[in-house]
Amino acid sequence: MKVVTFSFSIFFMLGLSARSQEVSVDSKINPPLQFEKKKIASESFESVGVLDVNGDKIPDLISGSYWYEGPDYLERHFITDFKRYDQYYDDFSTLPLDVNGDGLMDYITGGWFAKRLVWMENPGDNNAWTEHLIADAGNIEATRIWDIDGDGISEIVPNTPNDSLIVYRLKKDAQGKNIGEFEAFPITGKHDHGLGFGDVNGDGRGDLITSKGWLEAPEKPFEGKWLFHSDFDFDKASIPIIVVDVNKDGRNDIIVGQAHDYGLHWYEQKQDKKGILSWAKHDIDPYNSQFHTMQWADLDGDGNNELITGKRYRAHSGNDPGSNDPYGLYYYKFNGENFVKQIIDYGVFGSGKGTGIHFVVTDLNASGLSDIVVAGKDGLYIYFNRGHAK
Repeated sequence: MKVVTFSFSIFFMLGLSARSQEVSVDSKINPPLQFEKKKIASESFESVGVLDVNGDKIPDLISGSYWYEGPDYLERHFITDFKRYDQYYDDFSTLPLDVNGDGLMDYITGGWFAKRLVWMENPGDNNAWTEHLIADAGNIEATRIWDIDGDGISEIVPNTPNDSLIVYRLKKDAQGKNIGEFEAFPITGKHDHGLGFGDVNGDGRGDLITSKGWLEAPEKPFEGKWLFHSDFDFDKASIPIIVVDVNKDGRNDIIVGQAHDYGLHWYEQKQDKKGILSWAKHDIDPYNSQFHTMQWADLDGDGNNELITGKRYRAHSGNDPGSNDPYGLYYYKFNGENFVKQIIDYGVFGSGKGTGIHFVVTDLNASGLSDIVVAGKDGLYIYFNRGHAK
């Protein structure tokens, strides 16, 4: 195991408005967090999930064709053979959900090539898992799980840039038990690369964000029509696009990475006297590329979330701008004026670590601090959070 510690920060000045400059800043400046890097596998699957597979109340890891038994993750168990297409496995998400209500945690996946959205059934033992088709959804770039209607039950939302945007809702029986089937709710037509979810306009309902604009949720999300607002163009945007009030001015902003080019930015929401929205673009990290996926989570335990992201390794088989630059995993902390960049890992292939298409931030070892589990074509790793450097 290798301890990776960095004691420097990289600042990007964002040219904030007078309102955002009024955000209070904690006068206490902590040193950067320290992470212990542990290699789990050399497999090149690009997604990882964390769930309790065997019911022992200890988090396990699922990545591609295998699950790794916690707490040491040394014992590996077979799930299924995912088909490989050149440099890709057709396995673009690992989203935990007890689909059939049997008390065992299953998961959702799907891929670009076979165009199938599926759920993998947990057998409850060490046998292979059974694949069940949810839908022939089209080319799936990645999938996310969000509670679209606010009823406490999450829906499945694949990003299918060549096809319609459709939400898949889990069916239940009369007793409220999941029955292993889904119903489809079309939201809009072709929507391109990039997908997010959050309350954009402050009406208490979750809206869907695409790379070309946002879809305003109706009062009844699965009955009414979603209204499209073409407020922006994020090109080949990250999955997810994050909706959060960055500067704490009471209006939600948007954080988006360029999945297949250089750039990581946040867009400050502004409103004129008539309530018309506009978006002021601010740099977070314009000098790195392939910010394909990200998380917004509290790493240091101070009650404020950090942005965790990095460069996806060989996102387009080495053909994206900056693909041959060094790889990195980073967190960015907003201090009221700027996003401050801290390096978790960085270097050329074999030294640094990039992200895959889906990673997890969670407390694996009950330390009270969130760890980071990252897959990718450059292997599967855990970064154990050891707190602030002394």
